[in-house]
Amino acid sequence: MIDADKDINLPDVLAEVTAAFARYEDALVNNKVEVLDELFWASPHTLRYGATENLYGYEAIQAFRAARPAQGLAREVLRTAITTYGRDFAHTAIEFRRVGGNRDGRQTQTWARTAQGWRVVAAHVSLIA
Repeated sequence: MIDADKDINLPDVLAEVTAAFARYEDALVNNKVEVLDELFWASPHTLRYGATENLYGYEAIQAFRAARPAQGLAREVLRTAITTYGRDFAHTAIEFRRVGGNRDGRQTQTWARTAQGWRVVAAHVSLIA
């Protein structure tokens, strides 16, 4: 059981997740597909709901990344919220705007510590009209 007074945003865990999240953001805007693939949990239980697609399982997410155009990925992060729960679970959320775009977006990710390190186990991306 998580003790809200002791287990939320432990400094060392928060630093680990913040670093993993920063690595993910860099890989996303620079189309480093191999890093994106690495940071998603390689499991059929992983899911990603995108702005235009619903992807179930690591293989579907990997195939989407491989086929996605590499242009127009730059974005400005408007707000970030990262919360860790205990030593092995975290949630990240950002609000963003594509460079040159006029729509804001939202991205949430659930991260879990695995034997390979921190991995995204669920993600959601949506755009606001």
